[in-house]
Amino acid sequence: MPDMPKVGVAVLIVKDDQLLLLKRSGVHGAGTWSTPGGHLEFGESPEECAAREAREETSLTVCDVQYIGLTNDVFLPSAKHYITIWTKVLHFVGEPRIGAPEEMSGIGWFPWTALPQPLFLPLQHLLDGCCYPVDALGYHKLHK
Repeated sequence: MPDMPKVGVAVLIVKDDQLLLLKRSGVHGAGTWSTPGGHLEFGESPEECAAREAREETSLTVCDVQYIGLTNDVFLPSAKHYITIWTKVLHFVGEPRIGAPEEMSGIGWFPWTALPQPLFLPLQHLLDGCCYPVDALGYHKLHK
């Protein structure tokens, strides 16, 4: 029997119309490109989780974290189910670097029109408009 759904928090970090992405390795979704993010911890707000995960994974200090929506992500091959809370940051300090080498093998800025493939399922869902609310998360609104 599959586990109950878990809650993840993902963070969109944009600079000069480019999205910061990490290549996942050694974790669920290995080989795909994803934004920083991770599990929501007990007692933590989504904004606190977004800031913590961004710092742990990229060494960036983020502030002005805003909620933008959520995705319902069912990974059939691994029988995992996540509700992913999507956030974006309005400001950050520092230069990104790999902060968790056991979880990622690459990091970089990518134009919205040329994102690397394959994308992690929650990010693909977000970009495809398979999210709540759909009208607030259109592709053209994500990177403004």
